[in-house]
Amino acid sequence: MDNELVASIINEVVKRVQEESCIEIEASGKHVHLDRATIDGLFGEGYQLTKARDLSQPGQYACKERVTLIGPKGTLHNVVVLGPERKESQVEVSQTDAVVLGVQVPVSESGKLEGTPGIIIASGSSMIRLKRGLIAAQRHIHVKAADAEKYNVTNGEIVQVKVYGKRPLIFDDVLVRVSANYETYMHIDYDEANACGFVKGTKGKIVKKSI
Repeated sequence: MDNELVASIINEVVKRVQEESCIEIEASGKHVHLDRATIDGLFGEGYQLTKARDLSQPGQYACKERVTLIGPKGTLHNVVVLGPERKESQVEVSQTDAVVLGVQVPVSESGKLEGTPGIIIASGSSMIRLKRGLIAAQRHIHVKAADAEKYNVTNGEIVQVKVYGKRPLIFDDVLVRVSANYETYMHIDYDEANACGFVKGTKGKIVKKSI
């Protein structure tokens, strides 16, 4: 058999094996989740967020509304609002964004806001000062419950992920979140995306931590 043909077959087999065992990665830019009181304060009493497009996670969507984040040293404009509304407002930025704002931002799991700093959110002439809720989201994987056995992971587990990007690397301390309401995707922020040479369709493989 021709050597080039053999190499081509091997490459195709390897590619298919990787695709079956890998998860797709998505990069998330800075965004905010708003509670009812904050929505009312920014846009008016009883205002309803306007869906622009659905996101990969069921029931989650990007809104047409945009806000400005104001920190001690700088501002971030045109920050997307994600719906639906939350029980408590949460603002997610990268560490690079935090430098622009002039705020020390902790890496935290979504929803765990104890001890996190606040931030000013503005829309037009309206401003709301959050007492807490500003985080850099811990890199994580949403795993559909039906996929948990396939990837041999459990809810709350911490794993590594080997990313097959333009600049391959291994991300450590990746949180696994399992739910029947999820679709299976890994989420990273733009700092992490730049580090691995992310492009749409980039995939990674879960690696179990040995320690």
